[in-house]
Amino acid sequence: MAASPTARIGDEELVASAQKGDRRAFEELVERHKQKAYRIAFDFARDREEAKDLSQEAFLKAFTHISRFDGRSGFYTWFYRILVNVCLDYRRRAKRAPAEEYNETVEHQVDPTHVPANPVAPDQHAIAGQLWRRVGAALELLPAKQRTAFILKNHQGLSIREIAETMETAEGTVKVHLHRAVTALRQSLAEFA
Repeated sequence: MAASPTARIGDEELVASAQKGDRRAFEELVERHKQKAYRIAFDFARDREEAKDLSQEAFLKAFTHISRFDGRSGFYTWFYRILVNVCLDYRRRAKRAPAEEYNETVEHQVDPTHVPANPVAPDQHAIAGQLWRRVGAALELLPAKQRTAFILKNHQGLSIREIAETMETAEGTVKVHLHRAVTALRQSLAEFA
């Protein structure tokens, strides 16, 4: 199967085409970033359907405001700032609900292109599930800015600079949020150490 012609083009060129009204260019941007967007949204919502809705809402906002993208940051940073704001708005509106576990096997059923990592033995899966639930509960207890910084750094691999741009704050502030988040998580997860 041949790759689409837009698959070889960089994000900047796709954004320029999308700003001129090329819907296929924006669709390619969605394709490139939808899985990461879903995972960030899931980290906030802890619910598969809500995560899908949040990531779709963020892409819709990005599409609606693509003409405002000025290129001062990369599309990735600009879009994830939108996504994080959508997720934070959701968190402010939502009542606390039971957290749902991210499960690679279930996610593979939702997204057949997702290939699970090495298969895990049942006892290891149970321990990992218990740890994942504890991590999710501990993340829920963090203040929003600490949780956001932690998720962007540790789940999405963004640099301190990228997180600062996304959160629209200083790099030093991001470092403080990360330090406090890690300290709180270590205390919450001490029994697993």
